[in-house]
Amino acid sequence: MKYLADTVTIIRHFAKTGKIGRKAKGILDDAEVGKHHIFISVISLVEIMYLSQKMRIKINLKETLKIINSSANYSIVDLTPQIVMIAEETGFPELFDRLILATARHLGVPMLTPDEDLQKTAGVKIIWQ
Repeated sequence: MKYLADTVTIIRHFAKTGKIGRKAKGILDDAEVGKHHIFISVISLVEIMYLSQKMRIKINLKETLKIINSSANYSIVDLTPQIVMIAEETGFPELFDRLILATARHLGVPMLTPDEDLQKTAGVKIIWQ
């Protein structure tokens, strides 16, 4: 099955730090052995770049891209005009999360995220616990 992971999920999974919900962890672990495919928004890469430069996370953009590019089980999804149009209709307050949420809607896939506000948003199945 295919899923989109948000920035927090990718950081925790790749850096092996922080808590990941049982269901989300199972999906990510299964993706490592080819049972699932994980999409990652280019917006998450921007956030990882920024957070690593601010020394707020333990993984940087180069390390993240190395992991993604070394596995056929991950794909980066570019920001497209169609995704921006979906984001405009979404109305979620935080811009980066809105774009990531719109990416999941555009792809028609569930999203792996611990974000409780995103979990309350209709239109995308959220998986975490």
